[in-house]
Amino acid sequence: MKRTIFVFLLTVMAFGWGADALAHGQVKKLKVTATAYNSVRAQTNANPTQAAWGDKLKPGMKVIAVSRDLLGMGLTRGAKVKISGLPGEYVVLDKMHKRWSRKIDIYMGKDIQAARNWGRRSVTITLLDS
Repeated sequence: MKRTIFVFLLTVMAFGWGADALAHGQVKKLKVTATAYNSVRAQTNANPTQAAWGDKLKPGMKVIAVSRDLLGMGLTRGAKVKISGLPGEYVVLDKMHKRWSRKIDIYMGKDIQAARNWGRRSVTITLLDS
């Protein structure tokens, strides 16, 4: 039994959820790679304003796409997060190709330059209780 608990705790820590999540059952923090994307065909598909779950994206929305491994960590459709270095709350409304892991993609409407300026960064995301 002690070994099972120990393995569970190691697993939680390995996936980056902070000790706060264990202690309080509320705050979950995770370090991920963050890139940015736009609603243009070259970056998505023939219908660039439609997200993976069918939601319609519009410039100005605070939306992220998540890698599929994060879905099992509570970052499912409609989950709200804070992203270190950015103001406000973001909503998970899109998911990424299965080749990615521990990654989020921040929606930046049609502002391609803003996405380029963001580049690739390591950020901490905080899953907010709904």
